[in-house]
Amino acid sequence: MKYKFLFLSAILLSLYGCSSRKASFSNQIYDTKLDTLTLFDKSRNRKIPVAFYSPKTDQKISQQQVVIFSHGYGANKGGDYFVYSYLTQKLASKGYFTVSIQHELPTDELLPVEGDLQVVRMPFWERGADNILFVLSELKKTRPDLDYKHLVLIGHSNGGDMTALFANKYPSLVYKVITMDNRRMYLPRTSLPKIYTLRSNDYPADEGVLPSPEEQKKYHIPVQPTHINHGHMDNKGSDDEKAMLNNFVLKYIENQ
Repeated sequence: MKYKFLFLSAILLSLYGCSSRKASFSNQIYDTKLDTLTLFDKSRNRKIPVAFYSPKTDQKISQQQVVIFSHGYGANKGGDYFVYSYLTQKLASKGYFTVSIQHELPTDELLPVEGDLQVVRMPFWERGADNILFVLSELKKTRPDLDYKHLVLIGHSNGGDMTALFANKYPSLVYKVITMDNRRMYLPRTSLPKIYTLRSNDYPADEGVLPSPEEQKKYHIPVQPTHINHGHMDNKGSDDEKAMLNNFVLKYIENQ
């Protein structure tokens, strides 16, 4: 009986040690670094600028998760993949390898503002989904060590519509989707990928974009209202607004 007790105690201590190490990792804060690269998709003759936000460490992070972020519409002025650094840097500081894609180029047509927006904007979302797929494919070649089984996609506004479309088209490639006030593209009604959405206080989504209360319950999809304006979900937001969005996003990613 004495030996059984000692054996059980050893197992409990081992499990406690593992859980402690996991908690310590989740609470660890890294310095971050930013690298930029312009990829080229020959099949579409298209440049794709990307920004890599990653933790600055000499030690390998085991099973390091990947987050791909897609910005909101910027009228093709460029540089929009940098204007959510409050979030992308935060994610990198928590150990995530975070990729921000510049979806718009100066030579692109402007996003339509008239007509049936769910129809006339679809080619733009398709292009965004193709960008995400290409960047993901290239990343798997250069960084096969990263954890792609738990890929997280995040997108704001028009970038959220691209993200929702990608999840509808390639559900097996995505683990979690977090949209920040996407308004036009229907969110997937599914338990996997896991779907989360943060909503602004000033712009409603089109009818049918968000799951009904019954669908939210069935598929466990949080639809989280906030007091934040749609246009304040990037770096223009206040410190309190940025902290709120960071906290929600990290909670959704870390929630198993």
